[in-house]
Amino acid sequence: MRQSRHRFAGAVLIAVVGIAGASTITATPAQAAAVAVRQDPVREDQWQLDELRASHAWRHSTGEGVTVAVIDSGVDGSHPDLAGQVLPGIDLVAGSGDGRTDPVGHGTTVAGLIAGRNDDSSGVLGLAPSAKILPVRVLDAENRYDDALIVAKGVRWAVDNGARVINLSLGGSGDSPALAAAIDYAFARDVVVVACTGNLAPEAPTEVWYPAREPGVVAVTGLERESESLWSGAITGGATVLSAPATGLLGARPGGTWKVQGTSFAAPLVSATAALVRSRWPGMSAATVVNRLISTADDLGAVGRDDRFGYGLVDPVAALTTGISTVERNPLDNNDPPGVAGFGAAPGVTTAEAATADGPHTVGGKAPGTTAGWAAEPVGAVEHHHGGLFGGATVLIALLSAAAVVLRRRLRR
Repeated sequence: MRQSRHRFAGAVLIAVVGIAGASTITATPAQAAAVAVRQDPVREDQWQLDELRASHAWRHSTGEGVTVAVIDSGVDGSHPDLAGQVLPGIDLVAGSGDGRTDPVGHGTTVAGLIAGRNDDSSGVLGLAPSAKILPVRVLDAENRYDDALIVAKGVRWAVDNGARVINLSLGGSGDSPALAAAIDYAFARDVVVVACTGNLAPEAPTEVWYPAREPGVVAVTGLERESESLWSGAITGGATVLSAPATGLLGARPGGTWKVQGTSFAAPLVSATAALVRSRWPGMSAATVVNRLISTADDLGAVGRDDRFGYGLVDPVAALTTGISTVERNPLDNNDPPGVAGFGAAPGVTTAEAATADGPHTVGGKAPGTTAGWAAEPVGAVEHHHGGLFGGATVLIALLSAAAVVLRRRLRR
């Protein structure tokens, strides 16, 4: 059970969110835009800052000096809540641009939860308000990607351009050796990688998404507003590492704010915590940062790590104040080589079913001879991601990348 460390305000929240937190928003981008304009008082909408004791954490660190890569749909660099926070990045979808535009809003929401600076009655304040955001656009205008290779390229670019933490609020059902190799590249260069576990969808697999289940990645599932309950739409399982608030959150979007929910929005709260830790101890290794996050988590459910909550609720204050030993290796990385299966439709899901599960649009942009089989994420203000599958030359590249990963990991032993 949880330690009784929370403020009286936490008990009040549990009493009042039963009605407000009960609704589920499932929408296409157009529908989401129509409902997202509703705004409640900022402190009520940003309950996660109270739950995670942000004001206490900020006595020790605000994330200054740390760059967090948001590999997503782009980030609206002109949003008032992110003014001065968004560095020039890259747009791997359009092939030009610096990633500081967002046709969907998803990446802007993720960035705001990490590094939003607006603390007035209508703005978004992030958990690491002094961190910088490096936007890497890999999701198209329908908030999807058809080939995991684009995400792999994004990870490598982010590492080469100064990211100390990488947030991946996306994923799918099939493994990707190319993406595994890119993540291993990040690990080798001392970068913390955080990903969401995924959201449940009709007729879709319930396994923790990839890349969240890649060894070494901090896989984040979502909690209801009460925070002791797993969000009903969250995927969880043995790969789950940490939990974070996922419902009733205020998110930044181009042109304003909206209410969101989903594991996509739990993950950036963990990325922000990693940024706080890396800011306080700039010389601390990524492996020790990960160890600090999991060692100081507020245990939920069964004692110790479990398949529902992982190690428990991320605890920024404990992560910044508790004495934890340094480690030489990421405790989550068991050095297993990445899987090479998963090329083809997800078991029991046809192309048509996969498209239907993701809403009223079809899967497109596929390489010749391939089908779509990665899970969608239809819950939240606007969360729709498809990962694609490999064909032709992409398969050869992926397999070569996998071989390189295995070799590097053997050398690291």
